[in-house]
Parts: sequence; structure tokens; C-alpha cells
Amino acid sequence: MKAIWKYFIIFVCILVGDQWTKQLAYTNKPYIDFGFFAINLTTNTGAGFGILKDSNLLLLFVAVMVLGLILFFNDKIPKKGQLPLWIISAGIIGNIIDRIFRGYVVDMIDFKWWPVFNIADSALCIGVIWLAIVLMKQKD
Repeated sequence: MKAIWKYFIIFVCILVGDQWTKQLAYTNKPYIDFGFFAINLTTNTGAGFGILKDSNLLLLFVAVMVLGLILFFNDKIPKKGQLPLWIISAGIIGNIIDRIFRGYVVDMIDFKWWPVFNIADSALCIGVIWLAIVLMKQKD
């Protein structure tokens, strides 16, 4: 199987998993405490850590622009950075879907000492850190 198909399957799994868990949380509105973390439905009209609250349209615009930049500069990224780009894109699109259809992002993973987040947010963080490592190693 060519790498692009593997990347596409990972992309789809992240996107579907993100939307599925958000729909479950939104429909059931649970609060389940597991001790060290909880499932706790929250909505977010801003970005991470509560910044830019009520800036849904601005953040939607920025997300679309970042996706455009990813597509535009894709051929400049080393081969080892392609999977992180797919992961970042899945995270961006997962939150774009929420912003367009709900007007806010659904979050539900609550570690109690960290802001509540979702699978798309996790994909974004993992992908950005991974891509940064790839790019820093490329400079060596």
C-alpha cells in the first residue's frame, strides 16, 4: 500500500473518531469521573486555553488559511513530515466542522488540571510537535 493511502486512512480515522466522540458527548451530555480524568462536555467559541473567546469566525478563517498553507507548501516538507501534516489537517478539519455546523467546538476530555479538549485538539498538538521535530532534525 502506498504511503498516501496509509496517511489517508489515519486521517479518516482521526476525523471520524473526533466527530463520533463529539457527537456522543453532545448527545449524552455526560459527566463521568474516572479519578485522574473525566468526560465533561464543554463548548468553546475560542482557541486553546480560553484565548480569543467568542472569535469563532476569526478562528474559522485562520483554520482555513492554515489548511491552504499546508496544501501550498506540502511539497516543501520532507517525506518524514508528511504524516504529521495529515494528522494536523485532520485536527483542523475536525474543529472546522464544529465551528461551521455548531458555531463552537465541542470538548470533552478533562484531565482537571488542563483545559478540556477533544481528539482534534490532540491530533493538532501531536502533529505540530512531530512536524517540528522532523523539521529541526532536517536542519542538522
